[in-house]
Amino acid sequence: MKASELRGKDQVALQKELNDLLKAQFGLRMQIATQQLSNTSQLKKVRRDIARVKTVMNTKEAK
Repeated sequence: MKASELRGKDQVALQKELNDLLKAQFGLRMQIATQQLSNTSQLKKVRRDIARVKTVMNTKEAK
């Protein structure tokens, strides 16, 4: 997901995207805890996507 794609979305869509990413992050953390996750780089990608969504949300609020 790119920041340019996120800038085109409204606040409600960004909040939904953030909730989906947080659920995905929780699921990945549980998979790591139970040693079921083989590709640990997925967690890093999800964390960065969460940061992107929060950044876009904060810039939209500031305007």
